[in-house]
Amino acid sequence: MKTIFENTSVILPAINETFSFEQTVDIILQTCSRKDLCEFVAVVCKRTTKDCLAYIEKSKEKCEAAGIPFTILWQKKPYAGGACQDAIDICKGSHLIIMSTDLETDPHLVHELIREEKNHPDDITTASRWLKGGSFSGYDKKKEILNYIFQHMFSLYYGVKMTDMTYGFRIFPTQLMQQIRWEEMRHPFFLETALKPVRLGVKLYEIPTKWAARQEGESQNTFIQTFAYLRPAVKCRFYGKKKILKTDAGI
Repeated sequence: MKTIFENTSVILPAINETFSFEQTVDIILQTCSRKDLCEFVAVVCKRTTKDCLAYIEKSKEKCEAAGIPFTILWQKKPYAGGACQDAIDICKGSHLIIMSTDLETDPHLVHELIREEKNHPDDITTASRWLKGGSFSGYDKKKEILNYIFQHMFSLYYGVKMTDMTYGFRIFPTQLMQQIRWEEMRHPFFLETALKPVRLGVKLYEIPTKWAARQEGESQNTFIQTFAYLRPAVKCRFYGKKKILKTDAGI
């Protein structure tokens, strides 16, 4: 069944972000059409700070005043990947966007992701830091070199012409995401969101983005954890449809 773009849910995991969380939501509200936004889902956990929760509540009031539903979801599955999976399960939009709330994913790009996704709503639109017009600012040099190597390895291994498979800033068809059996709980989940759709024959369209280091808090993705991306990259390559999907229905 062909997917029709109606609107998008925006998933926002948060731990210690304050002004950057509020700024993320504010920019999306300012730059996106109201009809394109279904809801915001802020995902929190026991590690989420009181200051962060206070800013989330401020953003919730702004969204509800604009007529956009805002859900605060306490995650049940662990880590960043688990938080996103919990949110995916409850999303109501025809599509969903996964992004961070520390401004490392540029909220100005959301309306461009939506605009591009309307051209191919059955597929995925993803931001790329390596595509012409994209860039890194304040990125750890060792991680940047390793990232570059991984991107070429993964794209060659999977036979796709993608420049940034590990960056999770993407807009997806919600039905697709809810039917995939996700395995990764930590940051490699964001690579998994590219690998499994690719194995299902879904196309990923890239648009460039400028990445800048977060302005507050500490990153949860360390240099050592970067090597954990190799595990899903190797094992998902030979997954078939039955291994990837919870059910065959709808795909």
